[in-house]
Amino acid sequence: MKIDRVLLFPYAIVLALRNLFYDKGIFKSYPSALPSICVGNITVGGTGKTPAVEMLVRLYRGSRKIAVVSRGYGRRTKGFRAVSVEDNYRDVGDEPLQIKRKFPDITVVVDSFRRRAVDALAAMSPELRPDLVILDDAFQHRKLRADFSIVLVSSTRPTFKDSLLPIGRLRDLPSRIRKADMVIVTKMEGEVLSSERLRWRENLELGKDVPLLFSSIKYLPLQPVIPEKGDSRFMYAKSAVVVAGIADDRSVRRGVGWKYSIVEAFRFGDHHDYTLPDISKVAAAVRRHPTAVILTTEKDAQRLRSLAGMPDQVSSRLFYIPIESEIIPDVVPGRYLEQELPALGYKELKDNIKIR
Repeated sequence: MKIDRVLLFPYAIVLALRNLFYDKGIFKSYPSALPSICVGNITVGGTGKTPAVEMLVRLYRGSRKIAVVSRGYGRRTKGFRAVSVEDNYRDVGDEPLQIKRKFPDITVVVDSFRRRAVDALAAMSPELRPDLVILDDAFQHRKLRADFSIVLVSSTRPTFKDSLLPIGRLRDLPSRIRKADMVIVTKMEGEVLSSERLRWRENLELGKDVPLLFSSIKYLPLQPVIPEKGDSRFMYAKSAVVVAGIADDRSVRRGVGWKYSIVEAFRFGDHHDYTLPDISKVAAAVRRHPTAVILTTEKDAQRLRSLAGMPDQVSSRLFYIPIESEIIPDVVPGRYLEQELPALGYKELKDNIKIR
């Protein structure tokens, strides 16, 4: 660990100076033109930002006109662009497309310059203008100052057990977490006792004034990646071939493993651009396991849907696992109120978020 600190010292100094210059006003930061919530992390992928953004959409869509602003990572287009359910992921990014397809009634836009995106939304006509903007992965985008910031920490790879890039996966200093208005530890399982909550607060070095919440992953019924070709009979298979191109596929394996026996798994890089040679490998696995279903993630499904020439032996058994992020309420040990009253977790989150 001491060697890591020595090697990473120049990068740590650059990050510290950048944050100092923003804190002191040397680098300009501008307030959001619309009420906004920033969802971010200090880790490269794997903390569950998209499920957290979707959780906020579900939380507020009944009472506010919502817009989601994303960078649109990996897209081949530039500048500001509104996302349509008919878009190709190469033009808007897989995560914004996933959000738009799941919530077609909300506005989703992509722009690497978040301030320009929010200004464009604020300039919309009154009947279209959103009254709440959710900024996806914008905690490091300090040119725009959100009204409320939520930082996510993965329970499977906590920041206090990680190192800065390129040795670890941290893209910012761990101390930046303490600048958040709320911290959510994601991918927890079961009840989180008060003693465990206290340990997390101490390990993250959070003050008592920063709300610390915990969330779990809820796995929903399988959905066909290509609806017109999916054969629902494969959902009742006993074995599965897993295909995943995400930063951390451990939660996917857990979600599959409770119901299916994983006979083969193909792991690709985050935001992987699937090709027919990739699918040929999956098809070969299907021939080895002719009764297996092929399971992938919701994010991968956006990319796989756009791949032309997929053979029927793959498309007919290719399903994705929709997931939702849910807040785990702080309850008396031994009582599982999150199962009895699932809305309690959402109330806890909503009560903690006060848009200034």
